[in-house]
Amino acid sequence: MTTSPREPGGTDGAPRPGDGAPGEPAPHGGPAVPVFLYHAVMDDPPDWIAEFTVTPRQFAAHLDAVVDSGRTPVTISALAGHLAGRAPLPPRPVLLTFDDGFADLPGRTAEALAERALPATAYLTTGALAPGGRSLLPPGPMMGLDQVAGLEDAGMEVGSHTVTHAQLDTLTARRLRAELADSKAVLEDTLGHPVPHLAYPHGYNSPRVRAMTARAGYETATAVRHALSSVRDEPYRISRLIVRRTHTLADVEDWLAGRGARVAPYRDGPKTVGWRWYRRARAAVRGPEFAG
Repeated sequence: MTTSPREPGGTDGAPRPGDGAPGEPAPHGGPAVPVFLYHAVMDDPPDWIAEFTVTPRQFAAHLDAVVDSGRTPVTISALAGHLAGRAPLPPRPVLLTFDDGFADLPGRTAEALAERALPATAYLTTGALAPGGRSLLPPGPMMGLDQVAGLEDAGMEVGSHTVTHAQLDTLTARRLRAELADSKAVLEDTLGHPVPHLAYPHGYNSPRVRAMTARAGYETATAVRHALSSVRDEPYRISRLIVRRTHTLADVEDWLAGRGARVAPYRDGPKTVGWRWYRRARAAVRGPEFAG
């Protein structure tokens, strides 16, 4: 999921150094809630996902930092309950999330989480998990649909990451409805219960995408924004911190302390809006494109 060189910031227009004011809380943002976004955990990833891959050794150090931070790990469902006013969050929560569904997830990654009794949320791209499935993800080692139930057995919550991993904010209404509904239906058929949570591929969303996500029956959706979430974040644009291979343990410790990134909610900047319109125009010529 490499970031385009034309993109003005990080994933879904999130500011990189010089693009914004990292560490500057938004008005009324409330206490910071770190929501970590991981992809693959492996030593030798394919080139296209390498930037967003950490080694098992790095990952273990990150999880130990979470344990040592004194924060309480929760799932997206717990944050959703708070944002909907149903239940309070524990003091100083932290969330661990995983996108796509790489082969390490039901194996060593799940084991590392279970060893520390850490819950997590896994967002799965259903078209990439079935042989012959329809997906825009480049080739890579992926888990299978037959392993999805095992994630729940290991203490993970499962959410949707669409069918093909397309740029949702560039799709027609018909294609967007299919991406949202079909992935949800596949996971619900596999698990035998509702799947109310979504992650936008590469964080790409818009007011129209968020409205259609709600109509499709999702209770929450996570973006990226590379920002700390908060107890006042937007239910259909929950901010996450995308973990890259270049991030250090000190970066992780800063985020756990509520430092090193701005705090959501905050409005999209002009560069993010402009980048969205550029991608829409390109998609009108080329058709749906991989969000990455």
